[in-house]
Amino acid sequence: MNFKVNPSFENSTSSILDKIKTFNSSGELFGNGDRNKIKLFDLEGKTINIKSFKIPNIVNKIAYRYFRKSKARRSFEYATILLEKGIGTPQPIAFLENFNLVGLKDSYYASEHLVTELTYRELVEIPDYPDNDAILRHFTKFTFDLHEKGVEFLDHSPGNTLIKKNDNNQYSFFLVDLNRMNFHENMSFEQRMNNFSRLTPKKEMIAIMSNEYSKFYKEKTEAEIFEKMWHATTHFQDEFARKKRLKKKLKFWKS
Repeated sequence: MNFKVNPSFENSTSSILDKIKTFNSSGELFGNGDRNKIKLFDLEGKTINIKSFKIPNIVNKIAYRYFRKSKARRSFEYATILLEKGIGTPQPIAFLENFNLVGLKDSYYASEHLVTELTYRELVEIPDYPDNDAILRHFTKFTFDLHEKGVEFLDHSPGNTLIKKNDNNQYSFFLVDLNRMNFHENMSFEQRMNNFSRLTPKKEMIAIMSNEYSKFYKEKTEAEIFEKMWHATTHFQDEFARKKRLKKKLKFWKS
């Protein structure tokens, strides 16, 4: 077993460890639990969530034991890095990895549970969401700041940014599902634009984001930013649709 706790929660170590060990028989299920299962727990009057990652296949069991860090460990370490860089994310609490003779058996990541008004997904699915334009522009500035700090969030997709409205009509953003990230000294224009590709298929949203991004990124014109951002988006959507069709065909032939 490999267990690490955030120094801020050292006094609660035994309680955190107990919650992880009794994960299957305790806690309140949060979400549908299709792939990874998340449960809510009370930790001394504070709600935390613990994510149990899907049990890896045999290849990844070995890889996560000897060659790569597990998703749980990466989530903990990346959250720590983000907070050090002044980027919003739920506070990391602990991670635990269980190993057997083959490799990684299972793993868990515990973090602060944040309750926010919406995610980016609502902006996509509800075009007339209140203050839609302003939120989208604040989100774009948030993403620009990520890029300036060298953070390439590979799962920058609709459900992975929590959005909270503050009292001054400003918005705060918090990244979740953190296990896939790259960190750079400087991000290229292509890396920056590709980072928008998973967010929305809507051209009008891309137009707003490229307009806002151009206010801060002076190396390219708004037209160049829009063209590259839209190209990255359509390429991702085409690949996504192609993979979906392929899965459907495979399912048909198996049946």
